[in-house]
Amino acid sequence: MLRTLTGAALALLFPLISLAQLAAPQSPGAAPAKTPIITTPIPSAPPKRELRGVWIATVENIDWPSQRTLTPEQQRREYLRMLDASQAAGLNAVFVQVRPASDAFYRSELEPWSKWLTGQQGKDPGWDPLPFLIEESHRRGLEFHAWFNPYRASMDSVTRRLAPNHPYRQHPEWFLRYAGKLLYNPGLPEVRQHITRVIQDVVRRYDVDGVHFDDYFYPYPEPGKAIQDEQAYARYNPERLSVADWRRQNVNQLIQQVHDTIVATKRWVKFGISPFGVWMNRSAHPDGSDTRGGQPSYSNLYADSRKWLQEGWIDYILPQLYWSSNFKLVPYATLLEWWTRNRFERHLYVGHGAYRMLESTRSDTTWRNPRELPRQVRLNRSYPTEVSGSVFFSARSLMANPLRTTDSLRRNLYRYPALLPTMPWKDAVPPRAPEKLVLNRAGGTVVALAWQPGPAAADGDSAHAYVIYRFGRGEQPTPDNPARILAIQPRLTRAGAAAYVDTTARWGQEYAYYVTALDRLHNESRPLRVSTLGSAAGPVLAEAATPAAPATAAATPAPVVTAPTTAAAPGRPGTARPATTTAGTKTKVVTKKKKKRGFFGRLFGR
Repeated sequence: MLRTLTGAALALLFPLISLAQLAAPQSPGAAPAKTPIITTPIPSAPPKRELRGVWIATVENIDWPSQRTLTPEQQRREYLRMLDASQAAGLNAVFVQVRPASDAFYRSELEPWSKWLTGQQGKDPGWDPLPFLIEESHRRGLEFHAWFNPYRASMDSVTRRLAPNHPYRQHPEWFLRYAGKLLYNPGLPEVRQHITRVIQDVVRRYDVDGVHFDDYFYPYPEPGKAIQDEQAYARYNPERLSVADWRRQNVNQLIQQVHDTIVATKRWVKFGISPFGVWMNRSAHPDGSDTRGGQPSYSNLYADSRKWLQEGWIDYILPQLYWSSNFKLVPYATLLEWWTRNRFERHLYVGHGAYRMLESTRSDTTWRNPRELPRQVRLNRSYPTEVSGSVFFSARSLMANPLRTTDSLRRNLYRYPALLPTMPWKDAVPPRAPEKLVLNRAGGTVVALAWQPGPAAADGDSAHAYVIYRFGRGEQPTPDNPARILAIQPRLTRAGAAAYVDTTARWGQEYAYYVTALDRLHNESRPLRVSTLGSAAGPVLAEAATPAAPATAAATPAPVVTAPTTAAAPGRPGTARPATTTAGTKTKVVTKKKKKRGFFGRLFGR
């Protein structure tokens, strides 16, 4: 992905954006922006639905694993620390690079083990990391997107170092050499078929939530270098397109083919791409942005991301907007506004350059201001129906807490949990509500809830996770107020009761609790509700037993989870994680089916 990395060795990995590259001349007669550009964030309540993600890069051991010599146990511990830090920061998604250069961080019959995992390409690590990476992410309520680099085959062109089962060994005719790297030739149908097969293999065998591409399609231009694809152009160009249009068509065909394959394999798996932030400058294309970015993806990488959105081939676009609000050639606000007008009813997430705060750059000094990244997130929220979230590059940078920005996310912007945005073009059928909700209150403080999963919905989907809300007496909540969410709890087992323990309940206070189900694509069910004695929030009552009564389990919780102990309202809610069971004093619970559109109907918009 296009990023500037600290350290001389890492600086060679990715093409850098220099001022000279960005200074492409702009026509003096360029038309002004069609709509006003918001440059000052509009204060608003935190959204109930928002993707909050982080990239975990494996190429050159940028994020994980930090070294090629780590043992499997050290790799696992390091990954768990990264996930725990992501969860603590309020994130709900990870984008993990599982195929950085025609290699694999999973057991594959199509491509060799990655050298960044074992130290030597093709060397078996003795375990398959991908199930662990996915399961531990899901355990923490983090959606898992498998990140693939589609065309990169090797970071150098020294083929003798490639493993015996690298595709180059069987099909050297599939590859191009460019600027010291080995790349797949996008103009060959056999290449598109191989890449699609690699992705289908992962989608079929592993429980991924999404497939993710970065910005590398055709290579970033290098002075004096040419792409040697003349033979493919002559052989596979029946429409006699120009070279540029033919190359864009090659990439388009791959994107459409991957999309169709994912849908046919697992309909719930998302497909998204993170292109270079500038599609085209308006000086060169009437539909472009009012910017002067020197390497637009449409003309330089032959990546027509705008078309992919128009055609519905991708579910989300995640442009890399790594410039600050004050960078005159490519101002953040200008580019953000352009993307909000060109998302074509698909999700728009924004890629933020958290690593920029660790640089000592002179070209964009605004990144030295600790308010810059929070300002960008707030500006995103100024477009509540157009911008659906943020993703940060990268995990190591975020964990470093640059300028204490991660603290700002954890304590302020991401203080309350967020459900992931729904994708109605993939699934708009909500799951069935949970059943048989039981409440226990021990000593007037700890409240334990237990319930059974509801039956499958009309489309066959069952609960994938649960949301637990809590309201105090006299509160007038709104449907979009995440401050009332105690936890978003993943369903880790397919059978048996689920449970949650609220350890932040206060003595003498009465509460109403609501439990909803989420399906795989985060549609939310109608609520199942229960309250402690005296709650005015609804008609469902729970009568407290005598405190001295023997503790009895209300149901067999599987698993029981404890509310986070850090501050939310009061205390900070978040995604629940498995914990030990907690016994409570059994209470008598009366549950009734909802017959009218009353308080709960207004609350949940049903």
